[in-house]
Amino acid sequence: MWVRGYEIAELMQKASFTEMVFLLHRGRLPNGAEKKLLDAILIAVADHGAGAPSCAAARLAASGNRQSLSAAVAAGLLAIGDEHGGAGSACMEMIASGLRLARKESITILEAAQRTVAEAKAAGRRLPGLGHRVHKIDPRTEVLFSLANAEGVAGDGIRFMRAVESAAEQAIKPLPLNIDGALAAVLHDLGFAPAFGKLVFIAGRAAGLTAEVAEEYEREKAMRIRIPVEYDGVPPRRME
Repeated sequence: MWVRGYEIAELMQKASFTEMVFLLHRGRLPNGAEKKLLDAILIAVADHGAGAPSCAAARLAASGNRQSLSAAVAAGLLAIGDEHGGAGSACMEMIASGLRLARKESITILEAAQRTVAEAKAAGRRLPGLGHRVHKIDPRTEVLFSLANAEGVAGDGIRFMRAVESAAEQAIKPLPLNIDGALAAVLHDLGFAPAFGKLVFIAGRAAGLTAEVAEEYEREKAMRIRIPVEYDGVPPRRME
């Protein structure tokens, strides 16, 4: 068997899973810096706790279906969309658009970021990759950006998102760069297309979902999850 020109047996002996993901999507093996950054991103998105929509959906399916591991994991993957796991892709599109604007109109990255923020504010549109429910500074963002700087990967993607963060603070309020904004910036600088922002989340989260489902099977009773629902429809009635 061959993958992108490499014999699978040789890849099994010499490549890591992260290198395989890179190879499948880019058609070549990554260099050391690219491998380290993609590895960090896959780790960052693997699991955010049982309450995340994808994990909750997987556990719910596992609670009611003890016959199919794949169905439970698939339920979790199907919960991933624009609202959960999709911000990275949307952010990569915003980065690409902002940098095109800067090149087209010969303006600075900061000026392009300010326009991007102003347009989003005027439209009442949320800026992807910014804001966090818990952290004033997302520690994962700082780790990724530090790695990117240390490995010589940091480029216009990171510069643009830092500029957006600064522009948003001036025009709206302090909104810290979250993990979605950070991975979007790094993936842009690594040369990935915007769709990969969501695909990498799916690839990394699949690993976390297998663990969530396994734990549900091993530690919990079947049918343990009952979602409380308060009925507010019509009162009981009879047919005439």
